[in-house]
Amino acid sequence: MTSPIALDDAAASPVSRTSATSAAAAGAAAAAASAGRVIGACPHDCPDTCSFVTTVQDGVAVKLQGNPDHFHTAGVLCTKVSRYLERNAHEGRLVQPMKRVGPKGSGRFEPVGWDEALDHIVRELKRRADRPETIVPYSYAGTMGLVQGESMDRRFFHKLGASLLDRTICSTAGGEAFGYTLGGKVGMRVEFFAESKLILIWGSNSIGSNLHFWRHAQAARRAGARLVCIDPRKSETADKCDEHVALLPGTDAALALSMMHELIVNDWLDHAYIAAHTVGWEQLRERALQWPPSRAAVVCGVPETQIVALAGAYGTTRPAAIRLNYGMQRVHGGGNAARAVACLPALVGAWRERAGGVLLSSSGQFPVDRAALHRPDLLAGRRPRTINMTTIGDALLDRAHPVEVLFVYNSNPVAIAPDSSKVVQGFARDDLFTVVLEQFQTDTADYADYVLPATTQLEHWDIHFSYGHTDVLLNRPALAPRGEARSNTWVFRELARRMGYDEPCFVDDDETLCRAAYPPAVLDFDELQQRGFASLRIPEAPFAEGNFPTPSGRCEFFSARLAALGLDGLPDHVPNRELPGSSARYPLAMISPPARNFLNSTFVNVQSLRSMEGEPLLEINPVDAASRGIADGAVVRVFNDRGEYRCRAEVSARARPGVVNGLGIWWRKLGLAGTNVNELTSQALTDIGRGPTFYDCLVEVAADA
Repeated sequence: MTSPIALDDAAASPVSRTSATSAAAAGAAAAAASAGRVIGACPHDCPDTCSFVTTVQDGVAVKLQGNPDHFHTAGVLCTKVSRYLERNAHEGRLVQPMKRVGPKGSGRFEPVGWDEALDHIVRELKRRADRPETIVPYSYAGTMGLVQGESMDRRFFHKLGASLLDRTICSTAGGEAFGYTLGGKVGMRVEFFAESKLILIWGSNSIGSNLHFWRHAQAARRAGARLVCIDPRKSETADKCDEHVALLPGTDAALALSMMHELIVNDWLDHAYIAAHTVGWEQLRERALQWPPSRAAVVCGVPETQIVALAGAYGTTRPAAIRLNYGMQRVHGGGNAARAVACLPALVGAWRERAGGVLLSSSGQFPVDRAALHRPDLLAGRRPRTINMTTIGDALLDRAHPVEVLFVYNSNPVAIAPDSSKVVQGFARDDLFTVVLEQFQTDTADYADYVLPATTQLEHWDIHFSYGHTDVLLNRPALAPRGEARSNTWVFRELARRMGYDEPCFVDDDETLCRAAYPPAVLDFDELQQRGFASLRIPEAPFAEGNFPTPSGRCEFFSARLAALGLDGLPDHVPNRELPGSSARYPLAMISPPARNFLNSTFVNVQSLRSMEGEPLLEINPVDAASRGIADGAVVRVFNDRGEYRCRAEVSARARPGVVNGLGIWWRKLGLAGTNVNELTSQALTDIGRGPTFYDCLVEVAADA
């Protein structure tokens, strides 16, 4: 989708806000800069993509706050990012290149100069000139920035001919499912949730992971809306909602199909919308009628009456909205589940109103020019193999198709990848040459041959899209890089020079890369520099008259594209591979939602946040704890055939019976026995999108001997 970007307040959002004209905002920004205030953007993997302001005195950041002039941030930062200055100035920041001098995993390094490190790395690369596919990049959303996350690095590895990385670790199941149903990662605008009368918060702990959406949900509730949380865990968000539907992990599609059943039998349908703007209604109707609430209640582990009431509320309340998040798609049938939920708004005509519909991600609405950033033409017709990042453990242990050189940046795979005992075995290989670009000595950095010190968001340029709202944000550096830290782009630019790559694109500086991220016709970069943000022009109710970005232009209940791949063209309930109740040895299902004060494995080393979390925890229901003789606060062993994890038990109703919640993602070396929850998770992939199945996991729990 190539929507133009508005830089005037009237086009930025139709909702009421206090803001100046573009000219006044530009003048205010210039005045702020002269006073030592620099506008930046939060880089972390969160839908909110906040604009923040850093106050600098004598080259030192003394204050960081949410930007009050940015509507979506509204001057508020989450607890994590409000500690960003603590993280930036952390005594553990890496400030010079380091070379390993001890065994892999020991964390023993000595400082070296940049020239020595880069020259050695280049020699290793040139040794593989005839087999570049043995070289693998591994990166994800340690920064969501388009420049430090996916620009010069992509150009470098394309020119090199290295293996490609399928970046699946988070969102591909739901993202591709929405693509097959709605045409992409598109949906309603987040600010209009404030006008909804019913909000289903599905698979999301919004208070911890989507704070600025929660502001709109609360506004809706104050105006009389009902909030329903659908989540296996009784999260902090569930505490604040009017109702909690505590379904079993991996049963979301069954719930959605049963809701469809009730919409059909009670005729809570918008027949005109279905006829004009959908494909495959008769096939979907037939499938949904196979899912009466009595059947779904058994599968989902929730009362039949609750399903009936939920469907009734959804079918009779206008406008009704669904905020879907990625937790629910991290199971075998995650793609089908996301498809099923994505079908619901079209059935009741929720898209007709701006406060109706569904939002999983808004990222598909941004006209990012990735070809300009990535330069796939540098592959020059080569078709390297693709390695799925979710199965990096198996890939590193595959001797038939070896990985010989690994570059890790913007990620911490030893901590965050599933089946981590295999990941550790792979990283520990003596014949694997590993380079890690990092800000801290993470679990992954401990296995590197070279650790290269990386800049933080306060020290480099970047430009951002969002997957929770529809603004472009610019990040300007507020501080000089600490010590000898260098940006990701600097490292890959310098490697390209030493490799002898002479294409002009390898000398683009970071501001040039920021300008390349969006076509000039849709973004006035000079004005973006002044304000720090710009808003996409998105219709208030984008699918009120259909016009979905699918091949048919309709919401595709039946996907001919999926059918052409030999897959089911209709959404269905696809049971977990590790089905609750199917194993006598491992009778408990485990999900591993993020700890509230961490973001994946980021912020784990920030002392103030770690103090809030205390230590690694497993939430276990009192019924399950009592039958195992587990007391609150006891150390327990959580185990299955993949491994064992020791942590502290919290006996709590936050865990429903039969399900335990292993809060993550702690660095392994900060755990009680040098492991974390991913010792137990599987490398199996989702039905659609090749994604991870972190929440499709059976375990047993026992008191530690």
